[in-house]
Amino acid sequence: MTARPSLLSCQGGAAAAEMALILPFLIVLLFGSVELGYYFYNQHQVVKGVRDGARFASRQPFTAIGCNGTTPIVDADATTAIREITRTGAVSGGVPRVPGWEASDVAIDVVCDADTLSNAGIYRDKGNPPRVTISASVSYNALFGGLGVIDSTYTLNASQQAAAMGI
Repeated sequence: MTARPSLLSCQGGAAAAEMALILPFLIVLLFGSVELGYYFYNQHQVVKGVRDGARFASRQPFTAIGCNGTTPIVDADATTAIREITRTGAVSGGVPRVPGWEASDVAIDVVCDADTLSNAGIYRDKGNPPRVTISASVSYNALFGGLGVIDSTYTLNASQQAAAMGI
């Protein structure tokens, strides 16, 4: 008759038990890495959009974005176009770069300061050169929002400033 191995020396399910203990940590690590990558991707899209918006705003004519003395002038059509370029990448609008990004999340600020550029180069005889600041604050929609790790209280923020060229 053969002797049965004792229960304490049996190695049959050791690998399965170790996997059962480690698997929850591996799943959290996997989903956390994907969520973090998605967050950084969305932040990059907001920064890219704000840069595009500032670049587009800086090339508007002085009649659309300019200064009347120290009072900023911002045309309504230029404001709409700048917001759409920032949000979607196209003047006509379309799909936002980041899910949930609304036009109201984009702020346009024009500053008219007299400085050393007032009488130089393209600003000669134009008065105070305007500086346009485009900023955005977008609510982050988590990829795995149902898991409760990251909620909608996170925001993606970016700001970019450019001197208006009036081209």
